[in-house]
Amino acid sequence: MKKFTVLLAACLAISATLMLALAAGGSSGDPLVSLSHLTGTFTDTVNNQVDQKLNASDQQLLEQLSSGDLSSASASTWAETRLKQGDVLVGTTGTNVLLLAGSAHVTFASGAVIDVTTGTAVSSGTALAANHRYMVAEDTTAQFAVTSKTAVLDYQGPYSFTYSSATDYNAIASALKTIHLFQGSFTGYGSGYDLEVSPTRLQALIMFIRVLGEENAALAWSGTTPFTDITPGTQAAQYVGYAYEKGYTNGYTATTFQPSLGITANQYVEFMLRALGYSSSGNTNLSDTLDRACASGVLNSNEAASLRSGTFLRADLVYVSYYALDAMVSDGSGTLGIVLLNKGVFTRQEWTAAQSLVTSGRK
Repeated sequence: MKKFTVLLAACLAISATLMLALAAGGSSGDPLVSLSHLTGTFTDTVNNQVDQKLNASDQQLLEQLSSGDLSSASASTWAETRLKQGDVLVGTTGTNVLLLAGSAHVTFASGAVIDVTTGTAVSSGTALAANHRYMVAEDTTAQFAVTSKTAVLDYQGPYSFTYSSATDYNAIASALKTIHLFQGSFTGYGSGYDLEVSPTRLQALIMFIRVLGEENAALAWSGTTPFTDITPGTQAAQYVGYAYEKGYTNGYTATTFQPSLGITANQYVEFMLRALGYSSSGNTNLSDTLDRACASGVLNSNEAASLRSGTFLRADLVYVSYYALDAMVSDGSGTLGIVLLNKGVFTRQEWTAAQSLVTSGRK
């Protein structure tokens, strides 16, 4: 399309040149424009001009690709995107941006960006407030850069994107969804992934049951649980009741499960070790969980250090879950991914499609 535009512009320029030549006339020996001129000097000049414009267009496209700038357009209505750390939305005059989840800041060399929600101008380097509308003023180019692991932005008006090489938790979540191990929540934005918040005990338990390949069995379970904070007859009751009956969880206390309580990295990685057969519910000392995960090939040292250094988010949950599929189960029968494939949790085509989505490497 870009080459077509360039070529069209060149052709219009050629037509204008030809019209000027015709209007100028010639000598008595060459009354208008000679055929030799049209097929010789004039044609050669035009061809050179077209080649130069196309070459310049190709060079611009290559520069955009090498810099990660893959799109430049204008959104007439509000559009939504999921981004990762280091990704940048570039806006110009009239661009509107709304941060729905995660964190980001805006920078600009000159001009102004307005927080429309508060009616005030913001300075370059300002962190975006969630659910505030920011508008790029006249003669301004602003960069809205993601500073959290993931973020969800709404935008309207002229825009372009540059993409970083950071870990793409969004792609990992999509990969897990492709193989039926991650479904997301009912949040109305960001595909319902909620990667920017901490996972709950119930969410972690559901993921654990899925990586065991036992979700269908859990959803077929009927019975009662001893936990007063789990509503009978709900899917939550089925997951929790099934896991309790199988000995996968002991609850928070004898009578409560605390389904909405946050879970730590150690607690979730312990679930993955149990799924792989390297631990059991009888192990209550989780202080060395990350070290055991490294020894079992579930994590590497960089991943363990990252999990120790910050709040455990759903982004981390999908990361740990996805790469646990590459770890060998304790009996040596294959990787967890192969075990789930053989159980029919997903097909080989789905597994291949999921793997193709994740192009960023491990930490």
